[in-house]
Amino acid sequence: MTLATHSTPRPGRKQKVVDDIVHGDLNLAAAALLYDMAAMQPTERSQFGYKRAARALVNLPADVSELVAAGILREVPFIGPSSTRIISELVESGQSATVEAALARSAASAKVLQLRGYREGYLSHFAMQQALAASLGSGLVEAAAYRGDFQTHSTWSDGSVAIAEMADAAAARGHSCLGITDHSYGLPIARGMSMEDVARQHREIDELNRRLGEGFRVYKGIEANILADGSLDVQPGERASFDFIVASPHSQLRKTDDQTGRMLAAVRGQGVSILGHPRGRMFNGRGGVIADWDRVFAEAAARRVAVELDGNWHRQDLDFVLARRAMAAGCLFALDSDAHSPAELRFSEYAVAHARLAFIPATRVINCWSRADLEAWMRERADEVR
Repeated sequence: MTLATHSTPRPGRKQKVVDDIVHGDLNLAAAALLYDMAAMQPTERSQFGYKRAARALVNLPADVSELVAAGILREVPFIGPSSTRIISELVESGQSATVEAALARSAASAKVLQLRGYREGYLSHFAMQQALAASLGSGLVEAAAYRGDFQTHSTWSDGSVAIAEMADAAAARGHSCLGITDHSYGLPIARGMSMEDVARQHREIDELNRRLGEGFRVYKGIEANILADGSLDVQPGERASFDFIVASPHSQLRKTDDQTGRMLAAVRGQGVSILGHPRGRMFNGRGGVIADWDRVFAEAAARRVAVELDGNWHRQDLDFVLARRAMAAGCLFALDSDAHSPAELRFSEYAVAHARLAFIPATRVINCWSRADLEAWMRERADEVR
């Protein structure tokens, strides 16, 4: 594997580059103010306008301050007069008098303050681009070294297209492998697969791999649900069917109780390969699982279970802040899109961006490993249940 090289900046300069990207993310800051305004609106219709404008800012490929300076902010679709005023105030003064005045007289002020806590550690599209392009030193993970995505979904559960179409889309992005991880049977809301479905899906993957030849490989994964006690909804004897197991929390994500024991048990689960979106957080919606993450990361490192940076825009979980702690603990990482459609495969770029901001080297990232190294690691994890 060949990585692009850069001169290595001094540690202090590296951190300054990161701080400039994160704290200078005016696109996300402006979107957050619009979400504040949405939370204070009396009707769903009035909320929708602000939320739509916020999403436009989040996905904007340009720096919003440049659009304000050029007087062309209104040319961005869905940015209306009220949103323009709020964004311009932020760019010009670092805050919005309009939002603060609304907050002072709103009965929803407590709700807004709570929601603000659910927006920390996220990147806008523009900040993500900056993180991918930043000179942060040699050896760090880069998009060019990314070989394949290990959390994706198909029509076998809640994805929108067949496995073959997901594989074609991944290959079009320059990837050489793909992990299909449809949901397990314990998550009926996501149309989780029965083990009979799994057997049929695996026959489909075997046939697809025969047609694809040696140039591209589809791996048989499953996204197993972490139950309240830390066990999985896929039994140990059933796990031997898969190349790798992603264990992810999908319940009890708003509890204020410590769930360290639950997450430790999941990491210790037989055959578990990846701890998926560990907190289960959601932008502007929930903070996710509360745990002693340093203990969880230490256990994951000891067992060589990869910790996921889920790039789905609304998740971005782990973010670069917690990822640095996982890095210090010695963890391996999986940088995944959590794609449910071909268009969402691009979310892997957010995962790579967070990994770069956490100074994670490509050698710690399973998505960058050679096929031989990747499959040896998969066998190592799977041997616990075979």
